[in-house]
Amino acid sequence: MNYISNHMLLDFVDRLERRLKGPLPGESAQRLMAPRPVDEQRFDFKQREDAKLGSVMVLFYPIGDQIHVPFILRPTYQGAHSGQVSFPGGKFEPDDHDLMQTARRETQEEIGVDREHIKLIGTLSEMYIVVSNFKVLPVVGYVNHKPEFIPETKEVERVIESPLDHLLDEKRRKEKDIVVGDNYVIRSPYFDIDGEVIWGATAMMLSELITLIEEIK
Repeated sequence: MNYISNHMLLDFVDRLERRLKGPLPGESAQRLMAPRPVDEQRFDFKQREDAKLGSVMVLFYPIGDQIHVPFILRPTYQGAHSGQVSFPGGKFEPDDHDLMQTARRETQEEIGVDREHIKLIGTLSEMYIVVSNFKVLPVVGYVNHKPEFIPETKEVERVIESPLDHLLDEKRRKEKDIVVGDNYVIRSPYFDIDGEVIWGATAMMLSELITLIEEIK
């Protein structure tokens, strides 16, 4: 079963790596899962020299005969992303060689995956997070075995392991009112994964990823 899983994984990441080298759908795919009304600042940020830099890791790995992707549930705290589901990741540090190294480092720090085991295949389109003034680069990689996740308890309440098939299932893409900030209500599309709501920037990144995967099927 492990051999079958690894063969499937390597075939998938090979096709995805080749597709990531071409033009990316970017904004057109991201808008499909953007909260309403769409904040146009998300797509007009190239000149934001004051924006902080960060990256997240879209990590593929096999379990049995299925490919999986991990997400993290953030704890409740006094901050913009309290209690939200995201990819592992964080801000660029001066010692990081580049944003790909940032994604690897943060993945190890937050969920315990050895950075040396993560093979990178490319990136998705950069995204701007308005509420925290971050430019975030989604980095795509894989490990050829199921990791033993070790959540960093101050930053991760739990790791959510989603089969790739669940992310591709249109029935899991829904829409609801979401309360943010001081009881401000927005209407947002979201992914219903393992009882959690994946919305906002993470859902928009997922939308681009899914668009690419549908192209290489």
